[in-house]
Amino acid sequence: MDSLTLVLAAVAALAVLVAVVALMRGRGGDDRISMVLEETARRQSEQAERAAAAQAELAGRVTQLSENHAAAQAKIAELMQLQEREVAKRLDERLADVTRKVGESLEKSSTKAQTSLSELQQRLAIIDTAQKNITELSTQVVGLQDILSNKQARGAFGEIQLNDLVSSILPPNAYRFQAQIGENRRVDCLIDLPNPPGSIAIDAKFPLESYHALTNASNDAERAAARKQMATAILKHVKDISARYIVPGETAESALMFLPSEAIYAELHANLPQVVEQSWKERVWIVSPTTLMATLNTVRAVLKDAHMREQAHVIQKEVRTMLTDVGRLDDRVGKLETHFNQAEKDIRDIRTSTNKITRRGERIEEIEVGTAEGSGDATADLLGTGERLPLES
Repeated sequence: MDSLTLVLAAVAALAVLVAVVALMRGRGGDDRISMVLEETARRQSEQAERAAAAQAELAGRVTQLSENHAAAQAKIAELMQLQEREVAKRLDERLADVTRKVGESLEKSSTKAQTSLSELQQRLAIIDTAQKNITELSTQVVGLQDILSNKQARGAFGEIQLNDLVSSILPPNAYRFQAQIGENRRVDCLIDLPNPPGSIAIDAKFPLESYHALTNASNDAERAAARKQMATAILKHVKDISARYIVPGETAESALMFLPSEAIYAELHANLPQVVEQSWKERVWIVSPTTLMATLNTVRAVLKDAHMREQAHVIQKEVRTMLTDVGRLDDRVGKLETHFNQAEKDIRDIRTSTNKITRRGERIEEIEVGTAEGSGDATADLLGTGERLPLES
């Protein structure tokens, strides 16, 4: 119970006492009032003593609580300072770590950015070069279109491609360009082969208009008409080559028609097989740059075989001479072998004599020198005789 409660209780008791006194006075009892007053005074004294004791105890507790509170506050302040220092330390470490990582990340990002910029500059330079090449190529393509739009220029283009292929594969003495055959007719290229089969004529043709009409067709009817036009143009070229460049007794029984375009050749074999069959009947073989290369490689093998047949007697003579040389070499090797065998026998004989001399020397070293009188007899006894032994051969 705290001091405020005790004071309130005393005040209440005093009020009760006053009421009782007033009541008793009204009833006229002085003795009883005196007794009540004494009892009341005694109780108040006891209550005052208890209140003082309680107040003293309360003061002690308050003092102890104040001391405990001050100690707790000091401890809490110390703990707060420790925690603050620990938090500050950790924050410094984290901040340093974050700063280091951020620096490394920025450095890596800077390096990557510089590398990316360098690569980007290189690629931009490559793109600029490619752009220039594309511009030049577009100019060349326009020039090529101008060339191919002219029939004479287109023919010259096919002849140049034919010239390059033939000259890169065959030897110079195996072909002639713009060769004259028959009745003052000139063929683009004439391959000189021995009979049979004889010289083969190659004529370059480039039916570009009909192929462009085929590629530009927008429906099946236009494509069919363009293929028919293309078949007519190619068959006309085939018949002209068969009539002009196959000369009995002067050329082979067949000729080659060179198409300087793989696309036209593929279209021909894919969708116009009847034209190919008709060319075979006319003894004209249609070739593209790729198939012409294969044909020319075969021609080169035929030329090489013919040259080897022409030189067969020379080869046979050289082989006979080589066999004679081989026989002479075999005789000389036999003589050398005989000399080696004789030298080996002489070496064995020399080795046998050397071993005997070595053994006799060892026996002489084993002789013990005795007295002067008996030394000669001991030597004679050791050697088995008193006379000098001759060396064995």
